Amino acid sequence: MERYDLAIVGSGAGLMVLEAALSRGLRCAIVEKSKFGGTCLTKGCIPSKMLAYPADLIREAGHARRIGLDFSPPEVDWAKISARMWEQIGHSKSIENTLLGTENLTVYKGTGEFTGPNSMKVSYTGGEPSSEFEAERFVVAVGARSFVPEIEGLEESGYVVSETFFGEKFPEKPWESLVIVGGGPIGAEFAHIFSALGTRVSIVQSRERILMNEEEEISEFVRRQFEENGIEVHTNARAVSAAPSGSNKALTIEDKATGRRSTIEAEEIFIAAGVRSAADSLRTEKAGIELDSKGYIRTNDFLETSVPHIWAIGDINGKYQFRHKANYEAEVLVNNMFGNGDRKRAYYNSVPWAVYTHPQVAHVGLTEREIQDSGLKYYVGKNYYSEVVGGIKMGYKKGDFDDGFVKLIVGEDRKILGVHIVGPHAAILLQPFVYLMNTGHICGRATKSGAGLSELRIMCPQLGTIAPINESMVIHPALSELTAWALEKIDWGSD
Repeated sequence: MERYDLAIVGSGAGLMVLEAALSRGLRCAIVEKSKFGGTCLTKGCIPSKMLAYPADLIREAGHARRIGLDFSPPEVDWAKISARMWEQIGHSKSIENTLLGTENLTVYKGTGEFTGPNSMKVSYTGGEPSSEFEAERFVVAVGARSFVPEIEGLEESGYVVSETFFGEKFPEKPWESLVIVGGGPIGAEFAHIFSALGTRVSIVQSRERILMNEEEEISEFVRRQFEENGIEVHTNARAVSAAPSGSNKALTIEDKATGRRSTIEAEEIFIAAGVRSAADSLRTEKAGIELDSKGYIRTNDFLETSVPHIWAIGDINGKYQFRHKANYEAEVLVNNMFGNGDRKRAYYNSVPWAVYTHPQVAHVGLTEREIQDSGLKYYVGKNYYSEVVGGIKMGYKKGDFDDGFVKLIVGEDRKILGVHIVGPHAAILLQPFVYLMNTGHICGRATKSGAGLSELRIMCPQLGTIAPINESMVIHPALSELTAWALEKIDWGSD
């Protein structure tokens, strides 16, 4: 039986750990059952953005009428858009070929499952006999997979999830009509993409609002713009059953408040109801790896599982399922596995994210509701696009239904607790706040003195507060004024 110093299970962010191990001369194995590169490259954030950007331009062209420009309806070259997307996914093959030719590395192209705390069996789909190997250490980075709710008749009717959309069920042309089950980030992004391309889109969301992890007012803001763009939004609605209807599919939904049922007909059903753990395929119980109540691998601050020589990073540990979070964890793990003994903890106090829908949404930190529930004293500043030249030049006026905003939430000690943005370039506008918020725990780690807050403030006056913004110049006129000037909208009361 082959034995390795380190085995990586999953080829997304796990590749960063693999590269570090190989550079140190370790004998390694990697196990991957699908395309190499992980969810982000093959069925997630990268290919979806290749579709979202053309949709963005279509919406911007429509918005341009406000500033005196009127464009003809665009001619959509779906073949070219698709080719650019497949080109990105195609990098998976070059990753695989590179790995196959790498010294000290064995590539197992199949499904891995633990047979013990130091051993794994790999099964193959083509009838090839399974392989088994041992490893001194394991890093599990297998990600998650689409969650498909129980809907009567769904399997017989057929449907699409992210894995099959970026695979065998990719449409030859944009669908004439589409019903999306799920109103989270994935559902919102695909609703934007296809509605901009001319598809009649309906969203069925089982919860009381779309984008449930965002500020309530931002969820409502996005919903209004969806409906303005012709997207039909059904919230607090349960998908009950599906059935073929001529060349289309019929989805029956039930209003959870009234019990009233209705039917939506569409060419395709897209299931975007979230993700579930992929740990069930790993036979984690044979290795003694503990799972949480949702089936994700439980990890501590050092990304260690309940088994000392097995770590888990990325979606599989259930903590903030974004590729940038997985990359961050991989960097922490590389330090802890191969560093000089100074172990780092993984911090999740300022995990940012963006939803690339229209309007774009960006988020870091706590929502106002979460802060209220915590009992903390806080202050809110809100600034609208129509209140800065950068937004005015784009055609936004006070009172417009789509006049986006930044919402800045600050604590009693001036520490930034949360920032929420909805509107053009939200993801870019958010990033400086992420840096500011991170100065808090970075300064705290740097002192290593166990000093209290007052002592740390002396050594690191900024410590995650708004102080650097107050002391900095902001380019004028630029859209960055939108976020910087939100401070002026905070009502400090008698402070």
